[in-house]
Formats: sequence, structure tokens, C-alpha cells
Amino acid sequence: MQTVYLLLGSNVGDRMDYLKKASISIESKIGKIVKKSQVYETEPWGEKEQDDFLNIVLEIQTKLNPTTTLEKIKEIESLLEREETYKWGPREIDIDILFFGDEMISEVNLTIPHPFIHERKFTLVPLSEIAPDLYHPFMGTTVVELLLECEDMSDVKPFKNLN
Repeated sequence: MQTVYLLLGSNVGDRMDYLKKASISIESKIGKIVKKSQVYETEPWGEKEQDDFLNIVLEIQTKLNPTTTLEKIKEIESLLEREETYKWGPREIDIDILFFGDEMISEVNLTIPHPFIHERKFTLVPLSEIAPDLYHPFMGTTVVELLLECEDMSDVKPFKNLN
């Protein structure tokens, strides 16, 4: 079994519903969710002219390898009718592999650890909530230390769902 950290995000339609449906599909197709952060509402990163995102980080246990995990993620995104728009554009659901055990992979379609973790507060805040001492092998530091050093000033706040 491998410990995998996934970031889920949505900023189109019923954002919370997309996160819930993605989580259910992840458990059925990839592995057991053992921890999850609270849901955060975050400003868009990269392309600012779009609605705010809801983000959550999941820690899962899987028997799958990284490539198969990515294939299953693409299936889930397709199942939830993710529309491909443009880089950093709006999306119904986005699922990123942040860490996959202590794997270090650099391929055309897959880079692990995720190459932008240290630059994105919307990733580091929920990840540090459930795995503050997780060690980043390339950065040589923990997730919580990366958060303290992160220069991203975007707003990341707990989501208050009124439903």
C-alpha cells in the first residue's frame, strides 16, 4: 500500500457536490480515504478572472501504481464531466497528485511530487492541516515549513457551507 495525497478543486457549478462525488469515486476506484482536510475557499491561481475555488486535500491508501492512479483520476474527471478549457481556467473538478509515497517521477504527463506545491497556498494550507511533517524530497523541508516560506498572498479560508 502507498500513501498518496490528492488535491481536489472545483469552481464551476455546485462546487461542494463535485468534491463529494469525486471523493466517492476516488474511494471506489483508487483507494481508501484515511484523512481529509476541511474544505477551503480559495482565490483562483494563475488566471484570476474566474470564480473562487473550493479545495480539499485527501490522504489515501492505494495498491495502484502512480500511472494507473493518474489514469483513474482522468476517468473520474471525465465521469464528472470536466470541461477542458485553458491552462488554469475554470473547472468542474480538478484532481492533482501531490505526493505518492516517496516516489519521485518526472515524465511528460506525470511529475511527483507536484511541481508547484511550494508556490501555492491553496495547496499548502489544506495539506499542512493533515500532513504538516510530510517531507518534500526536492525542497528538503516539511510541508508546514513550505507554507511558512510561501510567497503566495492569495486568500485561503475555511469554507462555511450553509447547507
